[in-house]
Order: sequence, then C-alpha cells, then structure tokens
Amino acid sequence: MSHSLETPKPLHFNAFVMNTTSHIHHGQWRRPDAGQTQFNDVQTWIDLAKLLEDAKFDAIFFADVSGLYGDSDADFDVYVTEGLQIPSNDPTVLLSALAVNTTNLGLALTSNVVQSHPFHFARQISTLDHISNGRIAWNIVTGVQDNGARNFGLSQLTDHAERYEWAAEYVDVTYKLWEGSWDEGALIQDRENSTHADPSKIHKIHHEGKRYKVEGPHLPSPSLQRTPVLYQAGSSASGRAFAAQNAEAVFIISPSPAVAKQQIDETRAQAVALGRQADDIKFFQGLSFIVGDTAEEAQALAAEYDTYVSVDGYAAHAAIVDKSGRVYDPQTPLKDVDTNTAKGFLEWISRYITDREPVVADLAHLQARNTRVVGTAEQIADQLELWQAAGVDGINVINWVIPGSFAEFAERVLPVLRERGLAQSDYAEGPLRQKLFGQPRLNDRHPAAKYRGAFAESRAGV
Repeated sequence: MSHSLETPKPLHFNAFVMNTTSHIHHGQWRRPDAGQTQFNDVQTWIDLAKLLEDAKFDAIFFADVSGLYGDSDADFDVYVTEGLQIPSNDPTVLLSALAVNTTNLGLALTSNVVQSHPFHFARQISTLDHISNGRIAWNIVTGVQDNGARNFGLSQLTDHAERYEWAAEYVDVTYKLWEGSWDEGALIQDRENSTHADPSKIHKIHHEGKRYKVEGPHLPSPSLQRTPVLYQAGSSASGRAFAAQNAEAVFIISPSPAVAKQQIDETRAQAVALGRQADDIKFFQGLSFIVGDTAEEAQALAAEYDTYVSVDGYAAHAAIVDKSGRVYDPQTPLKDVDTNTAKGFLEWISRYITDREPVVADLAHLQARNTRVVGTAEQIADQLELWQAAGVDGINVINWVIPGSFAEFAERVLPVLRERGLAQSDYAEGPLRQKLFGQPRLNDRHPAAKYRGAFAESRAGV
C-alpha cells in the first residue's frame, strides 16, 4: 500500500492480559508453548513486564472480573473445564510486584465499581502510584456478570443505565479524594519547626450521594499523577457518554476500522460537546497477531492456532443472558436480545453484520477470528496504518500464548513499525500520563479538575 508523505504519529501499544489461564483466546492454553498456565507464579508476570519494557510497550493492561460469566443459576462446569477466567487473581495486588521490577512501563488495572468502596480503592491506587513513581492506570468498568453482583450482596446485576449512574458517583468520590483533599505543598516534613504537613492544606471532602457517604480526608498524600490515567471500555450509548465525560483512553474491540471510526467519532463529538477536546481521549483497538515470513506461512500458522480453538470456550465467554438470567439460544437474532449485559458489543456487532440478521452465535465466531491480523510484519504494519487512519491511537495486543505472542510481536513487528514511524523507539520522560499526553496531571478540561481547591473553605467550620 502507499504511505503518506506526512510523518506518522507513533501508535501506543499495551499488552492486554489477565492473571488467569484462558483470557480471550480460549483453548490456546493447551499449546506446549503456553506459559499462561503458570499464571500463579509471579515470575511469569515479572518476566513478561521486563520483556514489554525492553520492547518499549507503553503499558501492561490487566483485565479482571468479579464473578463468572453466563447464567448465575446454571452450572459453571464449562468455565472451570476451560479455565475461562477461573481461577483468576487480583491484578491490584500483582501490580505492586511489577512496579518494583520495571521503570517506565505503564501498569493498568481493571476494577469494577461494585467490588471495592471508593475510599478504599482510591487509597490503593495512590499507594500503587507512589510505588511505581506515577505509572498507574485504572480501567473503569461497571460489570457484566450477575454472579459478580451476587458476590457483593446484590440479587442481580444492576440495570445497565443505573450502573453508569453508580459509576458516575464512584468516580466523583475518587476525584474528590485524589484532586481536592490535599492541596499542593501540603506535605512539608519540616524537622526544624516540627511540622510534618500543613493542616490548612488538607481537607475533608464530606461527600454525600445516593450510594456513598465519605467524609475524608484522603489518607495518602498526592502521588505524581494524583488521579491515575483513566481507561474505560464500554461501547454502549451509556458507556460512550461516560467515556466522553471521564475517560482519557477508551479500549474498543471493533470488528473493522470503519466501525471503529464510527465509535471514535461519536465519542469524540460528545467529549467536545462537554467542553473537552477531541484529542483528550485516546482510543485503543484490541487486536491479536499471527506473524509469518510470508503470507502463506502466516496462514499456515493461523490454521495451526485454529486447531487449538475451543468453540465451547468462545461460546461460554460470549454468553448473552436475559434479565432473568437465562441464556439465549445461539440462533436468536440479536434484535430479539434484551440483555442487561454486553449491550455495547451487541450494538456494534449489529452494525458490522449488515448482509443478514446477526444472531447470538455470530458473537463466538467474531471473537475468535475478526480482530486477529495474519500476515508478514509488513502486511501487519499496513493493517495498523488502516486502523490509525480510522482514528485509533493505540493497540491493545491480545496474546495467544504468554510470553511468545508478545516476544514475537516485539522481535518481528515492532522493528517494521519503527521504520515507518508507527512505534516509539524510547520512552518519554515522566509519569504515564506525561508519556501519553505530555503532562503528569489531568488537564483542566476534565471534570475532576473542578475539585482542585474546592474544599479549602469547608475547613473553616471543622
């Protein structure tokens, strides 16, 4: 393909992983080179993080869940048999180990608003940001599993729109703690005057809302970023509205560049309408790669990977349940699906399949095949140029095996991308947000910025 005479902007690259055996590509753990079966061994992740940092990946991005997929009242044998995100471990704990074994690699974790009280979570994040010298990102999710909701005392998953209302209050509490509770320069550590911190610069937040009542103050002093880099992965109408207001990076798994462009343009337009700028949000497309020296070799390798594919695993992962928790028949048209889970995924798949009525079974097929790129390193680079032209700023690289998928991408694809100016050759200075956006703190257009200095007057009456 022809290349633009303009100097291209480097894409960002995250390794999209989960502290489990079978995350996205189900059945591949059976391969002899699949090191993800050693997910309980911290050295697996330390070694991977070092590999990624050597390759100048922007971040390692951990997915997470708080429960099983599918019907809460049905058996869960298929998930256990497939190793499908059970067993899985808490990435928030794991990141502390990776932080002290890396220097520049961003460390992103997923945390559901239901699984941790915002005061406790904000403290954990500030601690991690201190440990890592400002390299933490948070993927804000609202959950898609009824079982996950039941694990935290709810009868079922809260209605989709209400989950985003919940998330809005949740992030509001964290913003108040991270941005407003401590003024700049509050931590003095003045030995001569016996003053460790300036009490006039530390404030309670006195938050009272529908779900939370939080007095404060935030216990940690401000970290380098204060607020972590904010990721969001919802592609439904509610999810895009939330992202337009809050996200700095959005993780998408669009089935084509054309569909990605629609989603990106819509979300950016909403952000601009809210007083933000279009480039205040970066979009990361999830893709997996199979690389060959020739196109034919790559296709042969893809066929080999296909022999390990678990149809049951993909089908179980894509389980779409109705509001009473029943699983839909695979041949159910998507237009007839009334679900409280994965709404965004359904909306975008419906846009992609236009020559016939898409059905629930299409989800499993598309998960397995549609976002993988097969070819030589040069052909892969050509494809990534198309995604970038659609508005994508970065790629979440999804593995088949760990560490092999990332080692192969680093050794074979990244050099070609660097030749084209599509991948960074070194890290920029500073915390993760500075590496991505040029400054360590949230910009003034973000809704969290309004809490800077907002609680100073409230201290007078305390």
